[in-house]
Amino acid sequence: MEFHVSLVGRKDLTGEIYRQLRRAILDGRLPPGGRLPASRELAAQLSVSRTTVVVAYDRLIGEGFVTGRVGAGTFVSDDLPGAGRRTGATGGMLRPRPIWDDLAPLVFERAAEFDFRPGIPDARLFPYQSWRRLLARELSTTAVGAGHYADPAGHAGLREAIAGHIGVSRGVQATAEDVVVTNGTQQAVDVVARVLLAPGDRVAVEDPCYRPTRRLLQTLGAKVTGVPVDDQGMIVDAIPAGARLVCVTPSHQFPLGMSMSLPRRMALLAWAERHQAAILVAGILLLRGWPWVRVGLAAALPPRRSSLSLRTGER
Repeated sequence: MEFHVSLVGRKDLTGEIYRQLRRAILDGRLPPGGRLPASRELAAQLSVSRTTVVVAYDRLIGEGFVTGRVGAGTFVSDDLPGAGRRTGATGGMLRPRPIWDDLAPLVFERAAEFDFRPGIPDARLFPYQSWRRLLARELSTTAVGAGHYADPAGHAGLREAIAGHIGVSRGVQATAEDVVVTNGTQQAVDVVARVLLAPGDRVAVEDPCYRPTRRLLQTLGAKVTGVPVDDQGMIVDAIPAGARLVCVTPSHQFPLGMSMSLPRRMALLAWAERHQAAILVAGILLLRGWPWVRVGLAAALPPRRSSLSLRTGER
């Protein structure tokens, strides 16, 4: 188990090792059953004699904090009363912003017997053998690069493939330079929001909508307003006039499933043009005057000039 002990400026080295290990055990950083570093290893790490470490370990063993197992090592005792609980000494010193107090985690506390969550693929259909083969090829000695940071927009080959795909499947005119690869929808929305929004800006989202996206925008300081939907999608006339960004899922509204009608899409584009607002579509960011595909809208409307052009692609 990796554990940091600092002896900078200390004189009683054995006592300091003992006190820092004891404190780590009591506040839970070294959990019950956890293995301590071997005495030789810790001595080499701290640049002290092995005897200095052994004496500290013996003191911990004598007080019952740790136990020694012949041939296995030294382990934190399993039956220490009060061990493993954080002391909470700094609980009142550093607090997150109040917005986080109202955001309950969107995860299951236990596994569900039946999982009806939308958008979860069947992992059994994933091509594991092909994935392993390609992964092994990319990790070969000849394929590994210099180990430095790559383009923050993503792998050039992947971005080229995404640009080609959306050009064919969605009619979007784009090159690799227009594509930014993200680690999923949440990171994509986070990047877009940081570029376009200032704290206090108004954002319109569908009501109902994908809750994690709404929560993310709230944590960034945006004022999020829900806009009702009907069988044609978001009701454009209900969008607040001051909205800087409008988030929609036109091809397959989440969670109700309807597609936004062509007249409603045209109305939304016109609204964004009048109010100098941006439209954020699941997977692709479309600024005012940039149509999206599905139902052939992109083929009918050529893209116009825009002051900012961002598109996001996901792995």
